[in-house]
Parts: sequence; structure tokens; C-alpha cells
Amino acid sequence: MIEQDTVKLLRECDAGARMGMDSLNGVLSAAETPALRELLKASLDSHETVSRDITEALHRFDDAGKKPNPMASGMSWLKAHAELALDHSDSTIADLMTDGCAMGIKSLSRYLNQYQAADEDAKGLARKLIGLEDSLSQDLRAYL
Repeated sequence: MIEQDTVKLLRECDAGARMGMDSLNGVLSAAETPALRELLKASLDSHETVSRDITEALHRFDDAGKKPNPMASGMSWLKAHAELALDHSDSTIADLMTDGCAMGIKSLSRYLNQYQAADEDAKGLARKLIGLEDSLSQDLRAYL
């Protein structure tokens, strides 16, 4: 049960980290101010680091991970591009990313509770990813 919950939690973390990186990459070039670009880039770097840690953990279980849900990714991409086409501002980027962070925190917290038998390393990675999302969300408030 521990191994099964660990792998399932790591897969969800993998999908969440990938979704976060995709979202950050999708808005990075649209940021108007250098400060927002730096904030988004720093968050992307942090997500990439955690993603590598998750991938390494999954490899210990001979698991390839999980890609984000294609429907969720597509809808996220469509919403972001539609909103940015209407209002190409840092405020719009902050709004989109804050919503994404909230969804990520909610989903990862749910999986952390659902897979309680996961090992502490996997739980730590989930908490680290939740922390990244929470921190980014707080930092983005200055741009709302």
C-alpha cells in the first residue's frame, strides 16, 4: 500500500509540476515589466527543480510519471490566450496565474490527503510543490 500510494502521489505531483511549468512558459513572454518576468522565471526554475526531483523519485519505482490531463491543459491554454488577447497586461497574467496556483494547491492537497500511506519523501515533494504555488500566488498579488 505504501509503494502504491507513493507512486500515485508522485504521478499527480509530476502532472501538477508539468502543468505549472506549461502555464509559466505560456505567459512568460507576455509579461510587460521586467520584475514580473523575473518572478515568473524564478518560479519556473523552482518548478523545474522540483520536477527533476519528482522524476528521480518516480524512476526509483520504474515509473515514467504522468502527463497533465490533455483536456485540462487545452482549456487552460485556451483561457489564457483568449484573456491575454483581450487584455495584454501584467494584471491579466497575475490573475490567470493566481487562479492556476489555487487550482494546483487544491488538487495537490487533495491528493496528499487521498494518498496518506505514501512515503514521507513523496509527501515532502507534494508539500514543496504546494509551497511553490502558494508563494507564487502571494507574490503575484502585487500585480493584480
